[in-house]
Amino acid sequence: MSAQGNGKFYLYTRYERFWHWLQAALIIALAATGFEVHGSFTLLGYKRAVTVHSALGITWLVAFAFFVFWVATTGEWKQYVPTTKKMFEVMRYYGYGIFQGQPHPCPKTPDAKHNPLQRLTYLALAAALLPFMMLTGLLYWLYNDWAALGLGGLSLSAVAVAHLLGAFAILAFLVVHVYMTTTGHTPLAHVKAMCTGWEDAEDGKPEDWEKRTA
Repeated sequence: MSAQGNGKFYLYTRYERFWHWLQAALIIALAATGFEVHGSFTLLGYKRAVTVHSALGITWLVAFAFFVFWVATTGEWKQYVPTTKKMFEVMRYYGYGIFQGQPHPCPKTPDAKHNPLQRLTYLALAAALLPFMMLTGLLYWLYNDWAALGLGGLSLSAVAVAHLLGAFAILAFLVVHVYMTTTGHTPLAHVKAMCTGWEDAEDGKPEDWEKRTA
């Protein structure tokens, strides 16, 4: 593990940071164009919004495929293995401990970047919600080819509603995620770490941190 003398340790690789911010930008842009397609407002115009939304969706699908490949080949999949260890401690911390200045029960380390709640959330997101959104979006995009693909029995309205419900679920995650970024020792500490890759050691002493995570 790499550490700096000012109490920081390297937590997020360049690819992780790139994927995080790319995905954030894609989700926001997809939500904006998607709601325009549904008639919530007018910015690009219906036809252009559909074109941009489709292009963004394909981009997201390709980027997600690279992410899955990266997780599988680097061993980072271990970061998403669910666990119940200290689950209730983490829930209690976010419930009231954080408001009393108590230390986090699961401080981040390079080998355990996510606490138990984050593991469950990110696993559900990456293994269920995102593939669901990509599948329903792809079906919607290929609507004119359903008959040739043997999918004539599907309902376009059902696919559209399912895709919309999934979009609201992702937006709910985004709101909670943005809030959680403010729960570090400073409101922007986690955001800064995701920009630079360097996380602040909890006690500010990298030598002690290395002993705890050895």
